[in-house]
Amino acid sequence: MKAELRTYKVCELVDGFIYNELEGKGLFGLAGRLTIQPEYQRNYIYADGKRDVAVIDSLLKGYPLGLVYFNDVSEDKFEVLDGQQRITSIGRFTTGKFAIRDENGREHRFRSLPADKQAKIMGSEILVYHCKGSESEIKEWFKTINIVGIPLNEQELLNAIYSGPYVTLCKAEFSNSSNNLNIQKWSTYIKADVKRQEFLAEALKWVAASGRMTVEGYMAAHRFDNNIKEIKTYFDTVIDWISGVFRDATKEMQGIEWGTLYERFHKQAYNPAKVSEAVQRLFGDLYVKDRKGIFEYVLGGEDDSKLLNIRVFDEPTKQSVYKQQTAEATESGVSNCPYCAIGHDVNKSKIWAIKDMDADHVAAWSKGGGTDIENCQMLCKPHNRAKGNR
Repeated sequence: MKAELRTYKVCELVDGFIYNELEGKGLFGLAGRLTIQPEYQRNYIYADGKRDVAVIDSLLKGYPLGLVYFNDVSEDKFEVLDGQQRITSIGRFTTGKFAIRDENGREHRFRSLPADKQAKIMGSEILVYHCKGSESEIKEWFKTINIVGIPLNEQELLNAIYSGPYVTLCKAEFSNSSNNLNIQKWSTYIKADVKRQEFLAEALKWVAASGRMTVEGYMAAHRFDNNIKEIKTYFDTVIDWISGVFRDATKEMQGIEWGTLYERFHKQAYNPAKVSEAVQRLFGDLYVKDRKGIFEYVLGGEDDSKLLNIRVFDEPTKQSVYKQQTAEATESGVSNCPYCAIGHDVNKSKIWAIKDMDADHVAAWSKGGGTDIENCQMLCKPHNRAKGNR
């Protein structure tokens, strides 16, 4: 791996700047000689009115923007290895895509700035390392450098490692922020930032797991594929299954491992009306602490109440019940654990310490029993564990 340091003026870097609103299709500068967004780069994420503006403010104040790295593809063709966000922000501003505010709070796009400020921006110098090396060397460097201060996430790294036609097509499908209708639908079930490749990460996780593969293994196997039919079909199938089973969209649906649940339960038949009724009933149950667990609980036939993290008896309740049970048991000469008291072993008359007992629902919560003092009993830990959900 070789590197050579050069200096460019901003006016050179943004000469012929092209910004395609459809991410993943490429950004260009240096009169077409520089590819600002090669396949392995993440999408542009600075368009938030803060970070993009900060880049321009830094130029106007004469602050250094830090090193930029180019990969020399050929003698006269380069691609940005690191610095895409900064160069794109500058290019977008100089082509009128966003505004900044002056010291008086007035908005200005590039053309409305005073001539001296325009000249200041265009004449600013950027230090660039030109790097030459093999594909593996270039990508290894790309993985390790972090000039901007926003680390690459796992999917962005994998996109870099396995760049090719498959990643390009996947980014166009799953990481295109102009695809608003799909993103709105997906966001009901997936908590993700489209610009950070997070919908793509979820889609890959689902389809890879369905074939008992790792995401990395799946991407390696499909790196040079010219279609994404398998991942798109599987992803759409899972989304359609969720919306078909669960009529009511709620915020709790975001972030659930839907791919795993689909593999476990999609062959079972569900009545959407009854599913909706069960979900609403559980949402209204004050004892349910983990509302995200409701969906798996309902899909599994409402058998595993551990998914709901049912509210437990508080300490005053346990102390009160323990005191009453122990007093009654001592007077009767039997164990203060009701199950031991009716047994025939050596614990029939044992008085357990409170630390060796658990609070238990007399009538199970799943069968309508409440988490209150009237439905509380103290059991020795061995019997409570054996009782389960009976």
